[in-house]
Formats: sequence, C-alpha cells, structure tokens
Amino acid sequence: MITQAPRGVEDWYGERMHKRAYVEKAARELARTYHMTEIITPMFEHTVLFQRGVGETTDVVQKEMYTFTDKGDRSITLKPEGTAGVMRAYLEHNMYASPAPAKLYYVTQAFRYEKPQSGRLRQHHQFGVEFVGTKSPLAEVELISLVTALIKKLGLRDAKLHINSIGCAACKKTYNDALLAYLRQHEDKLCPTCRERMQKNPLRVIDCKVPECKEIVKDAPRTIEYLDEECRTHFEELQSLLTEMEIPFEVDTGIVRGLDYYTKTVFEFVNQDGFTLCGGGRYDGLIHEIDEKQDIPSVGFGMGIERILYFLEKEGVELPAMETPDLYVGILGTEARARAYKLVNEIRETGLIVETDYMDRSVKAQMKYANKIGAKKVVIIGGNELEKGTVNVKDMAAGEQTEVKLAELAGLLAQGTVERNCLNSSSRRQPQKDLRTEFNGRKCF
Repeated sequence: MITQAPRGVEDWYGERMHKRAYVEKAARELARTYHMTEIITPMFEHTVLFQRGVGETTDVVQKEMYTFTDKGDRSITLKPEGTAGVMRAYLEHNMYASPAPAKLYYVTQAFRYEKPQSGRLRQHHQFGVEFVGTKSPLAEVELISLVTALIKKLGLRDAKLHINSIGCAACKKTYNDALLAYLRQHEDKLCPTCRERMQKNPLRVIDCKVPECKEIVKDAPRTIEYLDEECRTHFEELQSLLTEMEIPFEVDTGIVRGLDYYTKTVFEFVNQDGFTLCGGGRYDGLIHEIDEKQDIPSVGFGMGIERILYFLEKEGVELPAMETPDLYVGILGTEARARAYKLVNEIRETGLIVETDYMDRSVKAQMKYANKIGAKKVVIIGGNELEKGTVNVKDMAAGEQTEVKLAELAGLLAQGTVERNCLNSSSRRQPQKDLRTEFNGRKCF
C-alpha cells in the first residue's frame, strides 16, 4: 500500500523524534568530552567488505543483509552495522598516518533483514565508537566508561556490564577444536542451524537461542579456559582497571558476539530480562582482514538508538519535554500582518522560539491555539497596537499582562526583562481571573 510503510521501518516525528534527537545529542556531547570526532560513512558499501569484515559464516552475512546489484553490475549492500565502513574509510583516507590513536564516533542508520522486535527494526539507528591504533586494555575501559556515563546521563538504571574474553586467533583455534569435540557428542540434539554452524564456526553455537541448544552448551568448554598468557594478562588487567574505576561488571562466559572479527575482549550491557543495550569488544585482526598490508589493533561498540528508547520507556524514565514557543504573536487584520511577521523574525533572531498565525483565525481562536501549543507568552498585534506603538504581553501561566513598547519587545524578551521594563507600573502584574477574559480589550474566549 502506498500509504503504509514497509514492515520493520518507522517514521520519526513528534514526541518520539524529540526523544531520539535528545539521545543522539547526549551521545554526541559525551563523545566530545572524550576527544572523539564524528565520522559519517555511506549507507551502502561493496558487499565484499561485509563478507570479509563481518564474516561469511555469520547470520548477518548469510541471512540479514540487504544486497542488490546496481546498474554497473556491482554487488552492493546496505550497511548492517557501522564498524566495517569506518575501517574501510580509515584505510582509504590513510588515517593511520595521523598520530594514533584515532577515536571515531558515529550516529548512523543500519539495515538488517530480520524479524522486527522491541527496540530493533529492519532499518534502525546506532551510536557507535571505533578506537583504532592501540592494544592497551585502557581502550576498552575508555569505551565502557563512555557507555556507563551515557547510561547515567540518560537516567537508566537497569543495565549491567558483562565481559568475557574469547582470546586471539591462536586461542580461538585451540578452543574451537575443544568445542567441536564436545559438540560432536551432542550433534544429534542440536538444531539444524547449529549442526551447520559447528562445521564452519563452532563458536556461533554458544550464541544460539534455541532452548535445546542452550541446554547443551551450558556444559561446553569456555573460551577463558583456553587463553594464552598474553590474552589472560590482558583480561586480568581489564578487570583490574574496571575495579579501580568502580564500574561494576560480571564475567559472563556466554558472551561470544555474533561477528567474526572479535578477538580478546567482548562486552555487553544487559538488563535483568536479558535484553542487550550495547555490545562491543576488541577486533585486532579486522583491519588486516580488510587490507592484508595493514595490521592495526582496534576496539569499539555499537548501541541501538531504538533499543535505548525501549529501555527508557520500560524503566519509565522521563526525558525533558519538547520545547514550547516562548512567544505567540497573534495577528489581527491584514494591515498588521507584515509588521507582525517582521517582529516574529526579529525575535527569532534572538534565539527564542516564536509562533504566529497562518490560518487567519479570529483572536479567540488564536488564543486557544496559543494555549494548546503551550506558548509561554502571547501578544496580539492589530491596527491599534501599530498606531500606539505598544503591545500587551500576556504571561499564559500567570494570566498577567505587561504593556511594553513594540520597538523594544524583541530585546526585552531576549533579556527576560519584560516585567521589569513595562511602560507603567499600573499595568504590571495585573492578575486575570482566568483565561476566559479580555486581551487588549478584545474578547478572547
């Protein structure tokens, strides 16, 4: 249907758009304090980037990508996540020639063909960071600290940090051999997908959500049992740093992440119902996978904006309300329209939010509209006001009117000094009985 959006996408407007913009602004402001710079990458990339960077055996590549052939007979994919595109841009623009590390953040759209669920749509939005150029566990702590600060800033309470280590490539090979040997003992009880996964990427079986498979992997070998000395030391230092930072965490050996490029640290912020707010970790081999001439360590995370909004709603967190107009300028008669609209723009130039009448409403209807949109103050401009050069400014909350010179209105409103600069004290703070009164001598309600 032309008037109905495809399944799994969402229109953003009104209060929900305000909340999304608030979350994105909070994320950007926080990233700035960590000396991170924003990067925007294209909505689509060559398909091979995700096949090599994300991994051909992952569900993302095998089942969830939006892939098409363009008019040049090239295979193109709408990006399913932000990391691979950032790494491609990092290499293409020789960012490695600049002083390390590079700390890049993004707020981007992502596309995955999967069953829509709470906080995850087929077209969704992610806030993410890529920290490129260092092997230090302090990089992981920096990102975890950033996410912790954002969670606190937004007022979320139910999101606990879970961490694990899946080791380097050598550790993973040893572990995969042990895991595969264990899974073969239970192969006939695994779901068809896991029977296929165990041959190509046994680690993915640990992440299966099928109850029978979850029961089997409960007793499977764990990655931290197969860490070499370097990976074990890295993981121990990470825990020590988090403890020193007083960031609570839980070692969760069930976290393996669904993308092939992860090594060593993996982490998630999870609520008590098991919903993941944020996922990330280290991927020291990703850049080498994309460009064999380069071998640069990196770590990052991604958190869905929709998932954040879901958490906020579930916890009943109230974000600041949408801004309402500081002033509504009512217009009475066509002769006053040009001067009134000029005044509207003069006041907007001071940074205040101003609304006016575009519908040729009556004064009564304009006052009702101003009240409905939550205007803080109202003035009505007609022939009398233009002739006298003064207007009455009505405070809608207090029901009080103040007479000021029309030429001084913009400056007084910008300074917040309308009440202190009225023309005469007798007109100052004259309380109204209620909103059904006269305004400038005109019946309003």
